[in-house]
Amino acid sequence: MTRLFFFFFFSFIYTVTFQPLTTSGATSCRTLCGNIPINYPFGIDDGCGSPQFKGMFNCSTDLFFLTPSGSYKVQRIDYQKNTMVVFDPAMSTCSILQPHHDFKMADIQNALIRPSYDTVFALLNCSNDSPVHNRYRNLCFNVAGHSCNELYSSCTSFRIFNTSSPSGNSTVNTTPYCCFTSYDTVRVMSMNILDCSHYTTVIDNGKMRDVAPLDWSYGIELSYSMPEIGCDRCQKSGGTCGFDAETEIFLCQCPASNNNPTRECGGGMTDRGGCNSTNINYTIILLAMFMSLIDIVL
Repeated sequence: MTRLFFFFFFSFIYTVTFQPLTTSGATSCRTLCGNIPINYPFGIDDGCGSPQFKGMFNCSTDLFFLTPSGSYKVQRIDYQKNTMVVFDPAMSTCSILQPHHDFKMADIQNALIRPSYDTVFALLNCSNDSPVHNRYRNLCFNVAGHSCNELYSSCTSFRIFNTSSPSGNSTVNTTPYCCFTSYDTVRVMSMNILDCSHYTTVIDNGKMRDVAPLDWSYGIELSYSMPEIGCDRCQKSGGTCGFDAETEIFLCQCPASNNNPTRECGGGMTDRGGCNSTNINYTIILLAMFMSLIDIVL
């Protein structure tokens, strides 16, 4: 009877003390979508990455960035510079002319991952009544010496706007106004308010001077901020940064051999505070109980 009692008692101690804690956080996080690496703060699985970016990405065959105005294919992510380049499939380029639409982001996206200052919005075929042609003309700026006429004459799709025509011994320039501006302009004013029929976006990487529009880098560069909550510590210990799906509290997802959700892998801080403090406290209490039982039995 005594042996049976001690067998069940030690089994109870082992179960309570050494079994890993469970949580509603992710058990595995994909680190690749197509050819795009997925690292913190981004995630494509529940409980992965930073909760601030939850629901902003979709991985089918390729990686897409999701906003209220549409899905934008991610072309590349630079984790050193904290930038991401996406392409708007509905915008015009040198080779295709498409009806205009608004580029909109959610408030949380505007705070965390907005277009960088290197992203230039080129508003095309603006009317004479356009705000950027009148009261808000100062919102337009020079981009490496390039002009509307150059854009309209160089690109096949934009030549429809090049309406210069000969008149006697001179040429009458009736080319419609265009405006190189920043994201803040299109964020505040819709394309209908701007009264420009089309737009395109170009990444001004400091190398646009003397480069023809055909060779420009078309796309939208987003600059993101990364919340610092101890992810480096987790990654250095061999874990993957994630969060509890219910509470959105940071969790370090460790390998299966050490699957306790902690601040770091290898016996570090747990999400409940302390260095495996819960297990240690249980051990001390149960050992004290065991010693008391020994005294009673003996």
